[in-house]
Amino acid sequence: MRDLVSGGAKIVESEQVRVLVADDSRVSRKLVEQALEQEPYTILFAENGRDALKTISESHPHIVITDWMMPDFSGPDLCRRIRQQPNAPYIYIILLTSSSEMDRLVEGLAAGADDYLTKPFHRKELLARIGVGCKIIAMHREIEAQKRLLEESARTDHLTGIPNRRAVEEFAAKQISGAVRYKFSVWVIAADLNGFKFVNDTYGHAAGDEVLRYFASILKANARASDICGRLGGDEFVLMLTHAARKDIPIFVERLRTALASHDFGFDGNSVHVAATFAFAGFETTDPKDFAQLLAEADAALYREKRLCTRICKDTHVRLLSEQR
Repeated sequence: MRDLVSGGAKIVESEQVRVLVADDSRVSRKLVEQALEQEPYTILFAENGRDALKTISESHPHIVITDWMMPDFSGPDLCRRIRQQPNAPYIYIILLTSSSEMDRLVEGLAAGADDYLTKPFHRKELLARIGVGCKIIAMHREIEAQKRLLEESARTDHLTGIPNRRAVEEFAAKQISGAVRYKFSVWVIAADLNGFKFVNDTYGHAAGDEVLRYFASILKANARASDICGRLGGDEFVLMLTHAARKDIPIFVERLRTALASHDFGFDGNSVHVAATFAFAGFETTDPKDFAQLLAEADAALYREKRLCTRICKDTHVRLLSEQR
């Protein structure tokens, strides 16, 4: 039995498992404590439901063992309140009861308990049920971790590793909402690689992918925590900057342009340099616009700028256009 319990304790992200015992009877609390004192658990105690909820909020136990009857509210009531807590890690609940009546057991499970144990309990049975609880918690955490990975993957451009359009749009909506409320500036910079099709057609898609990844790394390295950069598709990229003066945007863009243009890709023994065209739109503290509007303005300015470029791969001069009204 020790192997089962110890194994369960180890699978909760290497944490020592915390067990909360909620029971108004000092004798009952002591019996559970004695049953667990040689096991690798941190044992917490509460004398009533309100104390149990406070301990859950402060100490985040993995397992709660609660008596059916308590002074303020019942064990099933505690189960319901635990389950109603939003965005809380899963807690495995074992309900202690002196009754083995089916209706009562069903009531407890329906309230949110995972398991039950009838009094008087046997130590080995308690340990076995806690061991099962540890494994259930570990499975819940693994599922949550996988969900987070899937959510992150759904917001990531798989070629470059930077955010995709969906992630940028979600981030932008939050930032613009904050800008409207707290009166800070927002700038959307559209970027497009010059001669990208030529690189793909001449040196192959692997070369084109290398260019995309390198440019993405430049954008990522220059984005602050309050900013975001992303790939919209193809060779189209976008950045959103906040808390920046309008006069600083051309300086920032020139830094990006220079970092890309100065890089020698060296495809098939040839010295290959790639340039980019940028344009931006935004607002400081007045006339706020949503992300779609800002991106449309930046894209329109970018399109006009691209039309002026004739020798794209050798272009060393980029005009920066502000938002077009």
